[in-house]
Amino acid sequence: MKFLLMSLITHQPDPVTGERISTAARLQEVVESAVLAEQLGYDGFAVGERHEHPFLSSSPPVVLSAIAARTGTLQLWTAVTTLSLLDPVRAFEDYSTLDNLSGGRLQLIIGKGNGTAQAELFHVTPDDQWDRNREGYELFRQLWESEDVTWEGAFRPSLAHAVALPRPLQRRIRIWHGSATSKESVDLAARYGDPIFSANVTYPIDSYAELVRHYRERWTHYGHDPADALVGAGTAGFYVTPNSQDALDVWRPIHAARLDFARRAGLPVVFETVEDFVERSSALIGSPQQVIDKVQRYHEQFGHEVIHLSADRVGTDKQHRESLELFQAEVAPALRETIPSRPLAARTEEEDA
Repeated sequence: MKFLLMSLITHQPDPVTGERISTAARLQEVVESAVLAEQLGYDGFAVGERHEHPFLSSSPPVVLSAIAARTGTLQLWTAVTTLSLLDPVRAFEDYSTLDNLSGGRLQLIIGKGNGTAQAELFHVTPDDQWDRNREGYELFRQLWESEDVTWEGAFRPSLAHAVALPRPLQRRIRIWHGSATSKESVDLAARYGDPIFSANVTYPIDSYAELVRHYRERWTHYGHDPADALVGAGTAGFYVTPNSQDALDVWRPIHAARLDFARRAGLPVVFETVEDFVERSSALIGSPQQVIDKVQRYHEQFGHEVIHLSADRVGTDKQHRESLELFQAEVAPALRETIPSRPLAARTEEEDA
């Protein structure tokens, strides 16, 4: 199994101290988290894309480029790239540049995005977001794989023998399709033979497992070998300590702050208590053995090979680092041994030569 740290770069007061650091400090904190992830042996680091309060993640390729400059082997992921909002040509230019700067370490998870900001800032609505996502994906893929693209669609000007530069380092990039509840996303992934990454955050496992099963059914329907289907999944929270009660105690104010934010924002509240959240959500909070057991239970439903864990600090800096270290010392080796995973990096033109 492969393990990513992931941040949506939330910018809120600390739930315990009330301190709120500056925007510049918060962005630098994310870069330092990625550097630490590489030092501790995590496989990758993912940056989300959101365009509304309380997130600072509106420009993943810029943040990932800063991370690329400070790391050497860490896989660089988006989680997700909202192609329904972006001009696919401009998105290609940004990510192809990042692919070259990072030495071919880029992995993309794409999705339509969510939230009211996309309608307000980009004039993308629920009526056209799926068509925009599909069209953006198809053009982005063509631009990545071909130096001569002639194309016509509904949402941007047509192209005639277009050459988009710079050409990427990876000859064919792996594009994951992120999805929370949408059959449209997983059907698009299955049609093109791409992997999916289940959000797996807001609700208990049942709806996400159903979507993964649907993906595998559609994968077979489109004529692909069932053994080639590839699945990743998110987690709703992450904090591991030698004693499970210590993990609950540290997480309790974080859960309270999340509930308060959800209610103020009109978001669904599914898990009222921290105990229910730890028991029924995908959160990996507790002792090493509890975390191992939960990942294995989810794997029985998903068959996933990659998971992402929150990179954001929990507790003090010391507590946060100790949790990351304990996961790599006791949890990751056990899961890597019992849950095999395929290599994630694509091949570059130089390696194929």
